[in-house]
Amino acid sequence: MTITDPQVMRALAHPARLAIMEYLSSTGASVTATEGAQVVGLSPSATSYHLRALAKYGMVAEAPGRGDGRERVWRSAVQSWGYEAGHEADPEALAAEETLTDAFFQREIERAKAWMRRAHDEPREWYDAVLLSNSMLLITVEELAELNAAVLKLLEPYRRITRQQDAPPGARVVAAYYKSVPID
Repeated sequence: MTITDPQVMRALAHPARLAIMEYLSSTGASVTATEGAQVVGLSPSATSYHLRALAKYGMVAEAPGRGDGRERVWRSAVQSWGYEAGHEADPEALAAEETLTDAFFQREIERAKAWMRRAHDEPREWYDAVLLSNSMLLITVEELAELNAAVLKLLEPYRRITRQQDAPPGARVVAAYYKSVPID
């Protein structure tokens, strides 16, 4: 799903909502506000507020209940999603896209910083395997499109968060962030 609606982009541009969507869409899990609160580190009432906001824009939906009917259970309404305002977007859409992009980048920066804070306490093999890299490439638009497709194809076999039972022993969830943007 590609989100183009500025209101939906603005609704997603909150760290808790990004975390909720990442968790639900990547795991296929269903959660109550209390369970979701553990994922995002907020109170159940704050998490409930964010779940309702995501539901308002069709990003999450109520899942089948678990028996007693007292708790609302939520699931992702989309399996995967991205966003773009569009090449000729109006200023409102561009601003919403920038706001969501800022929230997304801040989340990735915080993950890298958190790794760096604990890196020396991690097992040596994980410490040695992590890569933080920046490569400057001189490339045509066709080559860039080809590179992006190849990288996504390389990542695909490892997208097994929803199939954790298939993961080899010792597997951990790893955030692989990839960007390719012209700088001049």
